[in-house]
Amino acid sequence: MATTASVPCDVKNLDLADSGKRRIEWANQSMPVLQTIRKEFIKNQPLKGMRVAACLHVTTETANLMITLRDGGADIVLCASNPLSTQDDVAASLTRDYGISTFAIKGENNESYYSHIMAAIDHKPHLTMDDGCDLVSLLHTKRKDVLDGVIAGTEETTTGVVRLHAMAKEGVLRYPIIAVNDAQTKHMFDNRYGTGQSTLDGIVRCTNILLAGTRFVVAGYGWCGRGLASRARGMGADVIVTEIDPVRAIEAVMDGYRVMSMAEAAKIGDIFVTVTGNKSVLRQEHFEHMKNGAVVANSGHFNVEIDIPALERLSSSHRVAREFVEEYLMKDGRRIFLLGEGRLINLAAAEGHPASVMDMSFANQALSAEYLVQNHATLKPRVYAVPEELDRRVARLKLEAMGCKIDKLTPEQEEYLAGWSEGT
Repeated sequence: MATTASVPCDVKNLDLADSGKRRIEWANQSMPVLQTIRKEFIKNQPLKGMRVAACLHVTTETANLMITLRDGGADIVLCASNPLSTQDDVAASLTRDYGISTFAIKGENNESYYSHIMAAIDHKPHLTMDDGCDLVSLLHTKRKDVLDGVIAGTEETTTGVVRLHAMAKEGVLRYPIIAVNDAQTKHMFDNRYGTGQSTLDGIVRCTNILLAGTRFVVAGYGWCGRGLASRARGMGADVIVTEIDPVRAIEAVMDGYRVMSMAEAAKIGDIFVTVTGNKSVLRQEHFEHMKNGAVVANSGHFNVEIDIPALERLSSSHRVAREFVEEYLMKDGRRIFLLGEGRLINLAAAEGHPASVMDMSFANQALSAEYLVQNHATLKPRVYAVPEELDRRVARLKLEAMGCKIDKLTPEQEEYLAGWSEGT
């Protein structure tokens, strides 16, 4: 096989491409909805002539999305949305085997991370596809020279959607963006079942900890927190939930979990995982009370959820105990273990969400890109939901692929639901 790239790229090693291609093909088998959309894209070419800058986790599932967009006519440059989430063999294969310019290396430093995003922006995109809003943020600050050519974009994750809403509220957002994260077939499944399973996968892979019998603290009871708590309980852990939202806290109680403040949980927890999208959720006042051997990890998009500078201040030394495990020796002799540099552990130490759940998320991405090309002229520069008909279509296609059938309303039922006169 050739070991040279036909398109611009910055990847770790093109010789890894054979492994990446096999894994991309393996993931594709579990992505039937995206396969269906890809066939339609090949036939209809809805993205013909569109330049796309994509800032996403460079995984096997993302690779299949990129191939689908390419086959729909798009000219793509892909970069990583997190320094530790790239699968180097996938990046190599995308470049060598599929002709998709990829700028991503697992473990890249901050300078390389942003230079790779700049490389995607240099593509002068018509469409942006972001995961965390770093690409969009740079476009609106340091690279305004490219903004006029951008017609629309999509955003994959909760953190990015929050940032985009803040931009729209301040009146600085320059083009319409669809919040793919908020599609029901994304957050109810990807965030819940995907994050739940893949987070535990990452924790177990890098620590080999037995979860059964541990006190497992989940910070945040959104869709990601719900999924994580459920899976941890399924593995035999005693799950504790911390929250700031009283409604979500009540839900966690009703779901059978112990709910308390992080100040209380810090004293008794064995494993702590943040999934809030906020910063300093675990901080000095919590580290000071954690037991010897406590493990802290994050599965939110950015590594700010754990106050790592505070952990460093409290420690007399730290070392790498295992791959993706840093041991911080506190000045009082306790040890606290930080996983994956505080970055999203499900991608830092594992492979991210299973392909079967990303199938729905990336089907939403592909269909949203098609919708934006067709409708961008009528949209204002704000954050939009995925159109309901697209969301429901993804669900129907997934059910069909799973061999499941559902009922339809009878004419009588439709008439009853549409009226108001028929009573008891």
